[in-house]
Amino acid sequence: MISLRELTVRYGATVAVDGITLDLTPDKIYGLLGRNGSGKTSLLSVLASYRRASAGTVTVDGVDPFENPALMRGTAFIRDQLDVTTQDRVDRVLDFAGRLRPTWDAGYAEHLTDVFELDRRKRVSALSRGQRSSLGVVLGLAARAPLTILDEVYLGMDAAARTAFYRELLADYLAHPRTIILSTHLIEEVADLFEQVIVIDRGRLLVHEDTDTFKARGVAVTGPAAVVDAFVSGRTVLSERSLGGVRQATLYGGLDPRDVERAGAEGLSLAPVGVQDLFVHLTSGAADGTHRSEALR
Repeated sequence: MISLRELTVRYGATVAVDGITLDLTPDKIYGLLGRNGSGKTSLLSVLASYRRASAGTVTVDGVDPFENPALMRGTAFIRDQLDVTTQDRVDRVLDFAGRLRPTWDAGYAEHLTDVFELDRRKRVSALSRGQRSSLGVVLGLAARAPLTILDEVYLGMDAAARTAFYRELLADYLAHPRTIILSTHLIEEVADLFEQVIVIDRGRLLVHEDTDTFKARGVAVTGPAAVVDAFVSGRTVLSERSLGGVRQATLYGGLDPRDVERAGAEGLSLAPVGVQDLFVHLTSGAADGTHRSEALR
């Protein structure tokens, strides 16, 4: 069980993480979403014990993980920049990971190097950008750490390699459940993997809920402008766009059966909004500078 209470991370006068309170139950795949500079990596660095929080607390099963060797051995934090010696060969990097991680599966690591066509004799410095990302995936998945954090690990991987990564992640998670936090900008590609969605914006927690619940909160209403305006009045409107006399409004908040019946009677069409579209709408600043989170309170 991971618990954050008023967690804050500052860099001088800059507040990267602003008082986040959050509980993560074990053995789920979490999608951590946020725009560049939203504080995702700072938050993950604290969870992985790479840095101490400026204020607030983080506990894993009730214990502070910072400089706790037992907990740190059970946490794998894989970033887009690998934390390995670039002059080492791939097989040496994997061997070191095996000695570091008590849950390491050498056979699975070998399988993954075959899947991603990694030459174990090559030095890390000789790998392409995509191959380095694949090595990061091997280190993250084969560790089978109780807490596995994958922060933009796919950078440089082509579509085929990313597809293989998603396939391996899901299959191995089902066989060996653990807590996986996946930070990504390729939301549309991986949204189906998420059991829960966490959205942060400007260092603040915007959303934390089951993926299906999150998806159900978004609906696009399309029809004659005047009819759409009347229908959405009093609701949380994330965005609007018009073409001629037709308007589409994206709403945040589910519709009850009476709303759906009314929409049909008034000639309005309703369509679901994907995780990526919802994320974009929620984290886009309003024209007057109002933070989206204010509209959701």
